[in-house]
Amino acid sequence: MTAITIKKEWHIAKARGETKKLMMSVGCSATCLTEVVTCVSELAYNLFFHALEGGVIEMSIVEPDGMVGIKVASYDKGPGIKSVTDALEDGFSTNGGLGGGLPGVKRLMDNFQISTSETGTSITCFKRCV
Repeated sequence: MTAITIKKEWHIAKARGETKKLMMSVGCSATCLTEVVTCVSELAYNLFFHALEGGVIEMSIVEPDGMVGIKVASYDKGPGIKSVTDALEDGFSTNGGLGGGLPGVKRLMDNFQISTSETGTSITCFKRCV
């Protein structure tokens, strides 16, 4: 498992680079790699700009059912997402952005789970390497 603490803006680029290295080590396709790196970038961006004290991105290669894939998890300690329904709606933004981040992550990954409260948010997703 690789874990990257996201507290400074440059940590977003570090998370992208570590994701790329991890995925290349198991021979993921360029398309799959690009999709997952995009998702990690978005999750790291959200930790930097929305979480009170940043957070952590964890990545690990997993093999459920004999298929190689990558599991990505994002954790922070608050303030939580007020409305997950809104946050997963294309075009919804709380900071003036385009509002495509979390909806895009959900679309690009094979599995997406989110849990949030005032004490923090946890997002876990998975993508098979093809």
